[in-house]
Order: sequence, then structure tokens, then C-alpha cells
Amino acid sequence: MSAAASSYTPAALPEQASFTASVDRMADRAIAVLGLDAGIARAIKTCQSIVEVNFAVEIKGRTEVFTGWRATHSHHRLPAKGGIRYAPIVNQDEVRALAALMSYKCAIVDVPFGGAKGGLIIDPARYEVADLERITRRFAEELMRHGCLSPALNVPAPDMGTGEREMAWIADSYRRQHPDDLNHLACVTGKPLHLGGITGRTEATGRGVVYALREFFRGADDVKAAGLAGGLAGKRIVLQGFGNVGYHAARLLCAEDGAKITAIIRREGALICEAGLAVEAVHEHLQATRTLAGFPGEQFSPQGAAALELDCDILIPAAMEAQITAANAPRLKAQLVVEAADGPVTADADTILRERGITVLPDAWVNAGGVTVSYFEWIRNLAHLRFGRLERRLDEARGEQLVTAMEALTGKPVPAPLRGNLVKGAAEIDLVRSGLDDTLRDAWQAIREARAAHPAATDYRTAAYVVAISKIARHYTDKGLR
Repeated sequence: MSAAASSYTPAALPEQASFTASVDRMADRAIAVLGLDAGIARAIKTCQSIVEVNFAVEIKGRTEVFTGWRATHSHHRLPAKGGIRYAPIVNQDEVRALAALMSYKCAIVDVPFGGAKGGLIIDPARYEVADLERITRRFAEELMRHGCLSPALNVPAPDMGTGEREMAWIADSYRRQHPDDLNHLACVTGKPLHLGGITGRTEATGRGVVYALREFFRGADDVKAAGLAGGLAGKRIVLQGFGNVGYHAARLLCAEDGAKITAIIRREGALICEAGLAVEAVHEHLQATRTLAGFPGEQFSPQGAAALELDCDILIPAAMEAQITAANAPRLKAQLVVEAADGPVTADADTILRERGITVLPDAWVNAGGVTVSYFEWIRNLAHLRFGRLERRLDEARGEQLVTAMEALTGKPVPAPLRGNLVKGAAEIDLVRSGLDDTLRDAWQAIREARAAHPAATDYRTAAYVVAISKIARHYTDKGLR
């Protein structure tokens, strides 16, 4: 579509932009690059439905009323997919923005889902497990009542404040309401393994961050343009957020790639060590004490936000949205910002970072590991078949034949470690990790190609949105929705 054919004009951004406005502003850059038809552009950006639910639950003899939302940004492909967030600061705008990001994220990595997101205003730490179960099951009932929970239409997953346990409760609640649905386990992803989950889902987002970084560092020209050199080994990384995503990313980057985590930031402050923190020891300390404070032998600062501005090679915000804003973006010292969280860089901050020449790897690609492996879990649930079950032993038998042939030709035995690798059939975890790596690699190549094909898409975020929005627009036009 030519630029001349488009009459789309982005809405003015208010001084205190909402999360949704920030996401829309980033999408607007790609829409302008594509010269997209105004009507299609508005259809793509519009959240198609937001359901608000209010329900009462009796807790310890008193009645409490809870408010939650489920936003479906797009069902151009079904089901719509997105996590459920439990937090006292959840609000409708946040859920709407996160649903939009899910639409773009799924399109970038070629996962055939629309975008959705859910949230419940609650502090899980204030409730006992039995109370949380009652609240979660009531929330699931409300979602079902409004058509927001179904293997075919709307599939939640874990997010901040939720995990395997909550997904198991939701799946069981759905099963009780739909006992004849053979695919009931596919109504949510991120479940425990024994209840239809998939190996590798818990680590998926953090591992995906690592795969994204590895793929970026394979491109010498991209690395040089970011003001860096070489590979990940020895790179100084400041990490904000040490939950599921941050922990697994840090663990792998240190253990497998030789990077150094020089600071870990949480809400209570920052743990700092220029020589590199012992990630597993910090994790164990946090599990035992629920705080970074008091970790032996390292500097702790209660000024966590200030630690974002520490000198480092790579900054990985893996906590919440809007952590890097117009206020602190001018002071960042990292050469590369890797968005492991959703929306950690605001639109205004993104502009400042681009003007300063700081490279940003966008959230819609970097943290897509979770939804990618959720897709694998969903497919596994629909197929009722564990990945690798049909071919694993066949692969092992062929490996044995290969080793036997090598030994016959050379007259020498194959060394035991090599033999073990050659005859080992792929387990489910191997296939999941392979599929995740392949997905993120392909998406990165699509982003680079979009950047090369559109000179106005000078940054990776705009190029990623070009990839996403062009795919979604094609669905709208090909279906005749104009």
C-alpha cells in the first residue's frame, strides 16, 4: 500500500501517556512506514472487547468483592492468547495494552493466535492458598460466563502473580463446566506437567531472552552498530527483575554464555557487584528471605531505580512496564537495552534512546518465548500426544546403526561421550527448546529483512511492528473485512 493511499493520522499523545497510548504510538511508526489504509490501521489498533467482572467471595467469614478484566485485542486468529496477571496495581488500561502487545508478539513469531490479556486486582501474598483457590475458581467462572475461557476461543496463561497452580485451578473449573470437552486441558497453558503441561514452559520466557541475545550477537554488523564487540562472554549485564523471567535469563547467560550479572534490581533495592554476582546463590537467598537485602559479601543499595543507570554493556528490564521513561532515559549508560518485560520502555523514552544511539531489542520479540512454548503446549493438548513419543526410539535405533557403521569402517570404537550423543533420541524438552530457538531465529531474520526493506524503519522495534502489522493487515484484507 502506498503512503499516498493512506489518510491515517495518529492521535495526539497526552502529556501523561497511558500504557495503551504508548503502545499505539509505537505501532503508529510502523503504520506510517507501511502507508497503511486508515480504516485497516484503526481496526488493527482497536481492542475488540474488554470484559470487566466484579464478584464476591467469602474469605474468613467476611465478604470481599474482586474486580478483574479480560481484554481481547484481536481474534483475527483463534484462539486469542494471553496471560492472567494478579497484582494490586492491575487496571483496565494495562490489560488493554498488554493484549495489544500479545497480538503483535504472536504475529512476529508466527504463532497462530490473536492477542488477549487478563488481570485481577489482588495481592496474592495477603491470602492463604485455599482462599486463592476459591478466588481463582470464581474468576474462572466469570470468564466462562462471558465467553473468555475456551480451548478454541480464549486461552489464558500465567503472568505476574500467577503460575502453574492457578492454571490448574482454572483448567479444572473449565472441565467441571464442560465435562464432555475432550480438549478441556487446552483451555489454559502453563499447567503443571502432570495436568497437561509441557516441559520447558516455566523457563521459556527467560530462555527465549537468552536465545534472542545469542541471535543478535551472531550478527557482527548489528553488534558493532550497537557499540559492542565480540560475543556475550564477559559482557556486563544489569538486570531489573529477578522473578521467573529474570532468574532463568540470568542463570543461563552466566552458566552457558559467560556473561556477568553486575547488578540485580528489585523493588526493595539493588544488589551490585562489578565482578559478577553468583546468580544461584542470590536466588537461594531470595527464596529464603524474600529480599535481596542481607546477601553476604555484596553491596546492597535501597535505591533500585538508580541502578538502572549503572555503567554496563547490556540492560535487561525484566520486571514491569514503564521503568525506563523520559526522566531516566537520558542517563542510561547501557549500549544495548533488551526488553524482557512487556513495555518497560515508554514511547517517549524509546525516542530518546534512539536519538542517543542506544540499541533496543523490543519486547514483542525478546519475550515471545512464553507464548511460543504455550503454543507448543496447546498443540500437545489438542493432539493428546507427548512430543517425541512416536519418533524417539526410532531415532535412537538409527543412531546405533550409524555408530555401528562408523566403527565397522574405521575399525575403532566410537568414544563413549560421542556415542551417547549420536544415539540419543530427542526428548520432549529437546524438541521444545529446538522449536523455541528456531522460532526466535526466524523472527529475528524477518525483523532484519523488514528493516532493510523499509529505510524509514531505522530501529528494531519499528521493524518488528512492521512485520506484525503487515501480517495482521493481510488477514483483515484477505478475509474481506474492508
